Amino acid sequence: MSDHEFWNPLVPELLVRDFQYSLSFYCDLLGFDIRYQRSAPSFAYLQRGCIQIMLQQLDNDGWQVGELQAPFGRGMNLQMEVDQLEPLLLALEENGVSLFRQPQEIWYPTGNRASGQREFLVQDPDGYLLRFCQYLGERDQP
Repeated sequence: MSDHEFWNPLVPELLVRDFQYSLSFYCDLLGFDIRYQRSAPSFAYLQRGCIQIMLQQLDNDGWQVGELQAPFGRGMNLQMEVDQLEPLLLALEENGVSLFRQPQEIWYPTGNRASGQREFLVQDPDGYLLRFCQYLGERDQP
C-alpha cells in the first residue's frame, strides 16, 4: 500500500438495485462495517478487515457501459480471505441464504508448491458471486 493507506489499490464498486437491502446483507450477514456513506445517490464504502467494497444504488447517471441484467457481475467472482468461515456460514444459514457452492478444501498449484484454502461461494442480492476463503497454508505438489 502507499503511504496514505486510506483505501486499497483495488476496490470493487458494485451497483445494486436495492441499496438498503444490499447494505444490510453486507453489514448484518457478512460482517462489513461502513467506513463512510453518502445519500445522493445512495453509496457506502464498506470494510471487513483488509477487504474493502463500495456499494452504489443503480441509477441512470452511473458508469454502466451497457444494460445491466440480473444476475449482476457475470463472468467474475470476488475472492475475500477471512480468518474463519464458520461465523459467515452460520449467519447465512440462519437467514436462509443458499450457497452457490458448498464449503470445500481446494489446493491450487503455484509452481512446484500448492496453496490451500477452504472456500465457499454465495451470491449477493444482485447476483454478484462472492467467494470467501480461509487460508490453509502451502505444501509440496503431490
